[in-house]
Amino acid sequence: MKTMALPRRVTSAQGVTIELDDGRRLIDGISSWWCIIHGYNHPELNQAAIDQIQRFAHVMLGGLTHSPAERLAEELVRITPEGLNHVFFSDSGSVGMEVAMKMAMQYWFNQGRTEKRKFVSLKRAYHGDTTGVMSISDGEEGMHALLAKALLPQYSIPAPESMDIESESCQRSLDALKLLLTEKHAELAAFVVEPIMQGAGGFNLYSPEYLREAQKLCREYDVLFIFDEVATGFGRTGKLFAAEHAGVTPDIMVLGKGLTAGYFGLAATIATTKVFDAFYDDSSDKAFMHGPTFMGQAVACSVALKGIEIFQRERYLDNIKNIQRYLENELIGFTGEGVREARVLGAMGVIEVDDPQRLKGFSSYAVEFGVWLRPFERYLYTAPAYIIDEASLAKVVKVMKGWFSR
Repeated sequence: MKTMALPRRVTSAQGVTIELDDGRRLIDGISSWWCIIHGYNHPELNQAAIDQIQRFAHVMLGGLTHSPAERLAEELVRITPEGLNHVFFSDSGSVGMEVAMKMAMQYWFNQGRTEKRKFVSLKRAYHGDTTGVMSISDGEEGMHALLAKALLPQYSIPAPESMDIESESCQRSLDALKLLLTEKHAELAAFVVEPIMQGAGGFNLYSPEYLREAQKLCREYDVLFIFDEVATGFGRTGKLFAAEHAGVTPDIMVLGKGLTAGYFGLAATIATTKVFDAFYDDSSDKAFMHGPTFMGQAVACSVALKGIEIFQRERYLDNIKNIQRYLENELIGFTGEGVREARVLGAMGVIEVDDPQRLKGFSSYAVEFGVWLRPFERYLYTAPAYIIDEASLAKVVKVMKGWFSR
């Protein structure tokens, strides 16, 4: 806090551009941490919010319900992988993941298997900033390493780090998963992953086949499989959901970020009927006792519904293919002092360097050229809104590459 530069003040935003109080206009190359997928100040999303506010902004989903929440739940069941049939709303990606963990534990508890209360996750994982999900994020090199010893102990295995399932890293990870499941399945509630792409863990990409093999192991050893699609969902990896790359349906999936395109905090934890049925009982003791005040917030649900409509109508997946193609042409094979590798998947491109110090001062450099990018540790990345035009994307990439030849 003592050494950080003062934040820049935004006064307005439109499309892919934000305007600062000094009049400078910046292309947002990271869509406000990947969530502004439709761009800023979208007239249809604005109107969806206004229309709902004029009816009512919020009512509790305890003894009451409303059309926006019901319709959004139905729409999410329709567009997510086959078998995800039951939706629980909360108010952020982190909380949505907390709900998933709690749901997985109680799934087993309701069947009398109270020993199944631990989780296994991947090294390099990031699942949020709240206490429970910090325990399944990387406790050695992740941003929460300082607090690792204060958190509930969980298990972790090496992350797969290749798009080739036959690679050493993928096989090492699967071997470690099988060994852990063999020895500890009696106490494991679930295996948790960010499918295909680990976000804050360094934009690590790995084989879709890994998910298929991991699912087989989880089923064999009676352990639930949870997909954290807060960052990967809604097109970021080139498919509507990253699970589609592998053609698998997890037991529980969590969505956030792009769900409401940055307008409101909202998350959805979506479960299969198998999971739901463990809570469907005459005894209230088996009810899922979780009730965020703002779950299913009506304005947020209304915006989310309109966002899904726009996504499909405007054929965003085609836009994302074009973004990926451009990023691949410009970044794959890029070299420069300290550059370890450049990677691209969907609407995400990253340049990884060997030392975080190499990126010190980059954000200020980018601002001087009219671009907003914010590196994370050793990773200089772009994850733009899906409406970005090629000229704006070219400017973002030019600034990224230019840093290494200044």
